[in-house]
Amino acid sequence: MLDPELLERITARRAELDELEEQLAKQLAEVRAERDDLAVVERVLERVSGQIADERASAAPMPGQVGGPPVRPARPDEPRNQPLTVLDG
Repeated sequence: MLDPELLERITARRAELDELEEQLAKQLAEVRAERDDLAVVERVLERVSGQIADERASAAPMPGQVGGPPVRPARPDEPRNQPLTVLDG
């Protein structure tokens, strides 16, 4: 015959473990949901960062052009104080 006190302890422990299992399952579901949210945020951040980088690159002035039409830089062997050559473009 089994000891009633031992059976009671086993039943109580089983109930504790069932409750813990429910808590852990709920916590695991929350962790997975947050991880999924972070993955979405990461993809959005990468996409937006790429778009910003593209916009900055397209908005950046071309080298040698501050304002106005593009010009050809003077060669070292060209005399100074000559009119600038305006490039069509």
